[in-house]
Amino acid sequence: MAQAEAVAEVGHARYTYRLRVSSTARAALLAEGDRCRWIWNECVAKSRAVHLHNKASGEKQTCGPAQLDKMLTEARRTAPWLREGSSVVQQQVIRDFGRSRAKAHKDIRERLPEARRAGMPAHKKKREALPSLNYTQRGFRLKDGRLYLAGGTVVGVVWSRELPTQPSSVRVYQDSLGHWYGSFVVPAQVQPLPETGRVLGVDWGVSQTATTTSDPYDLAHAEHGRKAKEKLTRYDRMMARRKPKKGQPASKGYREAKKLRAKAHKKVARRRQDTGRKWAKKVVRDHDAVAVEDFRPKFLARTTMARKAADAAIGATKIALIEMGRKHGRDIRLVHPAHTTMDCAHCDARAKHRLPLGMRTYTCTACGHTCPRDKNSARVMLVRAGFTRLVPTAQDLPERRSGRQPEPGIPSPTGRGGFNNLAP
Repeated sequence: MAQAEAVAEVGHARYTYRLRVSSTARAALLAEGDRCRWIWNECVAKSRAVHLHNKASGEKQTCGPAQLDKMLTEARRTAPWLREGSSVVQQQVIRDFGRSRAKAHKDIRERLPEARRAGMPAHKKKREALPSLNYTQRGFRLKDGRLYLAGGTVVGVVWSRELPTQPSSVRVYQDSLGHWYGSFVVPAQVQPLPETGRVLGVDWGVSQTATTTSDPYDLAHAEHGRKAKEKLTRYDRMMARRKPKKGQPASKGYREAKKLRAKAHKKVARRRQDTGRKWAKKVVRDHDAVAVEDFRPKFLARTTMARKAADAAIGATKIALIEMGRKHGRDIRLVHPAHTTMDCAHCDARAKHRLPLGMRTYTCTACGHTCPRDKNSARVMLVRAGFTRLVPTAQDLPERRSGRQPEPGIPSPTGRGGFNNLAP
């Protein structure tokens, strides 16, 4: 099909690869990370000093990239150890600081709640901050499968997949386990899949991560965290026994236990990510359009379901589904979750009161329709997204028959386009 062969660019995407770093390259990257951390802390100090000065004097001095660039130029002129590093990476630190500061000011102006507001940039501590170096196009090059960075640092790349095009930038960073990664930014390209003529509604939950309008695409709770709980608890006890006293450096045994615990957590996170991506690819491959509940699970952290909800990784799975749909040109629509458990997907009647969590079967008092509660919510997603109309029956309320009609332009469940493959 001509449509399947078309390729369109939409934004940018990141391709991340593991790096093989020699001892010499590791020392150079760590030294570069120390210089970047020092510049970041200087930017934080300068920003705070300007804020206090403006507050005391009533003036409106600025602390933007132009002023910070002048500060960096003067620092490199007077400090030989700073000149040993790449100016490309150091300038990008100022750009990153500017974006972080601008986001915090934007949230303050929009009067967002403090819980959702991005905080002002803070100091990075030497023992806690991991190196993260951003190189623009003039600061790196790829040659013979190796990554050459500004300053003469050369690292090997584990090419698990090919880069689609020439990258515009790369971020080299170290994780908590000491592993190094290179994240390349390339133009994102849509890779269309063949049309299937099917749609799907997705409702998120805790006992079952995703409930859909089609049983084969339901995502059961994988319980990766529960399965690894015994090992994680063992490492927690090891750290508790070897925890150093206040003011004393950590012992080798404590650092080893901490590394083992971080490795176990990383393994669980990768399993959750793998489960979410595989499910998202399956859903996107077999459906042209998906109606997804725009569920934000952060509030569950304050409930008794916090542990199980975190283990379900609802947020990461939702992001994987959205990104997979964007990559393959599918229609992914987010639906506001308000009243989705109270509305009937059959006649659109709304219950008079909230349904308690223990009530797992939804029964409509208007039309008598009965189905599992989560399945009903998944069908409501389809209705609200405009992928299907309500199914009229003789049991509908009089006001339903004579009143509210579906919005114009919504495809018929039996009309052209095939949006009639809903599971009973």
